[in-house]
Order: sequence, then C-alpha cells, then structure tokens
Amino acid sequence: MKFIKSLYLNNFFFYVLIGIIGLFVCAFIFPNMYNAVWLLVLGLVTFLGLDILLLYLARTGLEAERITPEKLSNGDLNPIKINLKNHYTFPVSVKIIDEIPFQFQVRDFKIVKTIKAATQKEIGYDLRPTERGEYHFGSLNIYVSSPLRLISRRFIFDKDQMVPTYPSYIQLRKYDLIAFSNNLFQYGIKKIRRIGHTMEFEQIKEYIQGDDLRTLNWKATAKRNSLMVNQFQDEKSQSVYMAIDKGRVMQMPFDGLSLLDYAINSALVLSNVILKKQDKAGLFSFSKKVENRVFAERRGSQMQKILETLYNVKTDFFESDYSRLYVDIKKNINQRSLIILYTNFETMDGLNRQLPYLKGIAKSHLLVVVFFSNTELNSIINKKTTTIQEVYDKVIAEKFMFEKRLIVNELKKYGIHSVLTQPENLTLDAINKYLEIKSRGIL
Repeated sequence: MKFIKSLYLNNFFFYVLIGIIGLFVCAFIFPNMYNAVWLLVLGLVTFLGLDILLLYLARTGLEAERITPEKLSNGDLNPIKINLKNHYTFPVSVKIIDEIPFQFQVRDFKIVKTIKAATQKEIGYDLRPTERGEYHFGSLNIYVSSPLRLISRRFIFDKDQMVPTYPSYIQLRKYDLIAFSNNLFQYGIKKIRRIGHTMEFEQIKEYIQGDDLRTLNWKATAKRNSLMVNQFQDEKSQSVYMAIDKGRVMQMPFDGLSLLDYAINSALVLSNVILKKQDKAGLFSFSKKVENRVFAERRGSQMQKILETLYNVKTDFFESDYSRLYVDIKKNINQRSLIILYTNFETMDGLNRQLPYLKGIAKSHLLVVVFFSNTELNSIINKKTTTIQEVYDKVIAEKFMFEKRLIVNELKKYGIHSVLTQPENLTLDAINKYLEIKSRGIL
C-alpha cells in the first residue's frame, strides 16, 4: 500500500501512451502497423518496470531537510533552505512541493531541479510574513524521477514544523551599529545637527583641532596657559517609553502590514538603540485599556523582554481611550521621561478630541507623537487629472494632506514634538528623532 501511495505517473508516460493510441487508430487504416504498435506497447511496459526498479531498489534514494530560521521576522524576506542529498547512482529530476503555512496563501508553489548522481544540493526561497504569530509548515514533498521520466517516487519529510513570527528583528540588526554611531545619514537620511549639549559634564581636556570653540573653559585656559575645553557626554539612564496605539486608527494596511505592525517593528529597533545609548527603554500598548507594559530598565535581559512583549501584542482594533492612557501615565511614570506615542490622526477633529489628554501628558513628560502620512493620497495628488471626478478626488486628497501638516503645527503650538512619516520610513525617522532629542539635551 505504501508503494502505491508513493508512485506517480509522469506526464511523459501519458504523452507516450497517447501517441501509441494514435498509432492504433492509424493501424485500422494501415494493418501492417498493428504488430509494430504492440511492440511499442511491450517496450513501454518494459521501460515502465525498469523505471520502477531504478527508483525503488534504493531504500533511501533521497534525503531532504527544510532549514528555517529559529523565528521569522515580520515584514521582511526570510530565507528558507532545502538541503537535498541524492543517493542514487544516476542523476535525478526533483519536483519540490513545500506545504507553506496558510497565512501566505501560496497555492502554486513548485521548484523543479536536477541533481547529479551521489551529490548534495541546497535550494532556497524567501517568505515575507505580514502577521505575528505561529506559522505551521506542512509536509515537504519531493517527487523524484529517473532519466526515463515515466514515473515519480514521492518522498515526504519534515511534517508539521512550527516557526513563530516575531517583530522585525532583521531591522534590529540592520540599524544596530549605524544608529549607535549616529551615521543614519549614510542611508539617505539627513545628518542630525548637534544643536547643544546635555548637562552631564565629563572632563576638562586640552583643545585639539575640531573641538567646539563654544566649550572653551577660560579659567582653565588661564591657569594652564593653553586652550582648554569642557567635554560633555550624552546624559545616561534617562527613561524612554514607547506607547503603541492599537486602536482602529492603526488598522490601515500598507504593503501587506498594518500600521500597528509597522509601529511594533519600529519600537523593537528603537528599544535596541535606546539601550545602546545607555538609556532605559520601556513600552506599553493601549486601546480600551493599557496593556503589554514593560517598565523602563537597562538590564541585559530587557531586549528579550521587549521582544516577547511585542510578539504578544494582540488587538481587536477598538476605539482608543486616551483618558485611560493619561491616567495610567500619571499614575505609573513618576520620573520625567521621553514618551514616543505611535498613533495616527487623519483629521484635525480627530486630534482635537484627544488634544487635552496629550497636553496633560506633555506637562510632565517630553511627548513625541509619531503618526503617518497617507501614501495613497500622494499618488492621487501627483496623478494628471482628465475628468471632473478626478479633479474632485485630487482636491479632497490635497485637503487631507494639508490637515496632516496642520496637525503638526497644532501639536507644536503646545510644545508637543511630532514625526509625520511614511510607513516604510518609520523606523529611520523615529531613531533620528530620538537621536536629535539626545543631542539637543531637551529631555
């Protein structure tokens, strides 16, 4: 029974069979062909039996293994590798059908390759998840054919393999070093201009070319009879909280991911930068209530705690309650902190409903509101109009874009910092804003 289940007739067998049937039809017209056609049938049966022997005499003719990352990175291309080892003494043609998790909705996955005799080969493909959670792979099906190509033998490997999908740790590695050295401008982002110094004094040192002349210490210069400058360092151990709105305004999709997932990916990368800067990183999410709380600390295990917390952020996209957010921050965050709020406002009316609570938070903390520009509106604005309907759509789109800029100005009026960004630039813009605040020493 196992033999029958693993045996498959290839298309080539049916092509030959159709050809023989056609010759039988011709034999009715030319009777001399009849015996020759039966010889072809005998030859087909003989080669079929030989093909079965070639593929089934070896007990372990082929070995295969699916190699996946320990966890998938949400929103990124993740490499999946398949290692194949051919134990046959002849080259084989393999058709790989991997049962990919249903979340990807891939129904036509197929890879066809040829493997030389007694050799090993690695084949790879990429998967881009757009949801956090568990991804279950099915069976890895390998259909092996000999050079005769009449039948295939199916091998099944790695059945029911589960891989969790976490927030984008690939981005975390990408920005780790460059963010720490303030070199984001090398990646197309403008260089942050250092406007001032923090108040944390480090030492007095001798002036060397390139030092800021504004930091000259005239008393020390007079005593040593040489130019001396004050050296400062970024103030450390400041608390930075990322507040992630998981309400309905964050449900909007962009390139397969929701705005919530973009915020989660950005919060993970930013947490790593904060800890590298010797500050304390914490986070929480909110909609109807405040959840997923991680208090700001600088322990070695803090990044793992943040990663696990972000992985478990789940929501039904309810209407967000900013009054609860205000009360929770007032109750639980006593020290002045930098609070980076990931949310979205589409209209001034939407902002005005929450503005009293944002102003209340900004009285005790340095508040940065991160929200998104609608990239689909840009395509409507830049599109050449030809009809009255398109002109109307363009005017409405420009109105919404103008309201986004009004929101930035309104927040600025009350001393609230803001970052208006496109989803794909969210991580870089959030890191840049944090580095700017650090360099200006305004926390």
